[in-house]
Amino acid sequence: MSEKTKYTVLLTNDILAEQAQRLRQHANVIVAPQTDPDTLRRLVVDADALIVRAKLPDDIFDHQTRLKGVVRHGVGLDMIPMENACANKIPVANIPGCNTSSVVEYCIAAMLHVRRQLNMQRIDNGGSDWQPKRALADQMGELGGLTLGIVGVGAIGSALAKVATALGMKVIGLSRRRESLPDGVEYADKKALFSHADIVVLSCPLNADTIGLADTAEFNSMKTSGIVINVSRGPVINTAALLDALRDGKIAAAVLDVHDVQPVKPGMYPAEQKNLYLTPHIAGITTASMKRMSQGSVDEVLRLLQGHRFANLVNPEIYN
Repeated sequence: MSEKTKYTVLLTNDILAEQAQRLRQHANVIVAPQTDPDTLRRLVVDADALIVRAKLPDDIFDHQTRLKGVVRHGVGLDMIPMENACANKIPVANIPGCNTSSVVEYCIAAMLHVRRQLNMQRIDNGGSDWQPKRALADQMGELGGLTLGIVGVGAIGSALAKVATALGMKVIGLSRRRESLPDGVEYADKKALFSHADIVVLSCPLNADTIGLADTAEFNSMKTSGIVINVSRGPVINTAALLDALRDGKIAAAVLDVHDVQPVKPGMYPAEQKNLYLTPHIAGITTASMKRMSQGSVDEVLRLLQGHRFANLVNPEIYN
C-alpha cells in the first residue's frame, strides 16, 4: 500500500493551495464541506490527522478510530476540546509565533486609527473640503508619551511592547509570571494597569482566570480618554459593561477583533456606537501569517505521519 493511500488528513477548512498540494504528495486530503458538529464527527472517523481552522465539537475525539494527532492552524487552542483530546491520548500541536507580527501590527494600526482618524480627514479629489478637513488635525493625538497597558505579556505582548517603546510609549504589563516581563515593561496589577494606561491591549489566553477580566470596575477606573483593544478572545471582556462604558463616556473608544459569538450576529452591538470599531477576527491574518500557519501545519502533520512526535506539542502529558 502506498503512503498516499495509507493516510487520510482531514482539514476543517482549506489551507494555502501550495501547502495542500505538498500534503497531497503524502496523504489523501479531505476538506470538510461544512464545519457543523455532525459533519466533523462523521469525517473524523477515517482521519489519521486533523488540521483545525474551525471550532470542533466537544466530543469530536470520541468518534475517531485511528487519529494520530491534531494540529491547530494557528496558535490559540480554544477551538480544540483539549480535555477530550487528552482523555483519548491524542497529541495536539500548534504553530507558535506564526501570527505574532500580524497581531502586533494590527494593534498599532488600531491605536493610530483611533488617535489620528485619517478616515475623518480624507479629502475628495477636488479638494473642496481641504480647509474643514485640515482643521480637524489639531484634535488628533500622538502615541508618543502615552502609557500602554498590556494584559498578557507573552509572545505577542512582548513584541508589541518593543514596538510601542520605539514609538515613545511607556509600557506597563500584567502577566502571571512577573519575573518573565521583558526589559522595558513595568509590572502593574490589574487595578493599576487599567487606571494608569491610556490604551489597554488584551492579548491574554482565554481560561477560567481571564473570563470577564475586564468588567465594569476596570472600565470605570480608566481615563475618559482611554482606549481598549481586544485581540485575545471575546469573553475576556464583559461586553455589556464595555458598551455601557462607551455609551456613558467612561472611556473614549474600543477596538474589538474578537467577540462573544463568532460570526457576529445582528443586534449584538448598537449600530449608533460610533466609538466602537469592530473587525471579523483578522488581527492575526495576513498573507505572510497564513503562509507560516499553513506551512507549519503541514510540517507537523508530515512529522507525525513519519512516526515522530510533534515539534510543538502542547499536551506532552499524554505520553506519560
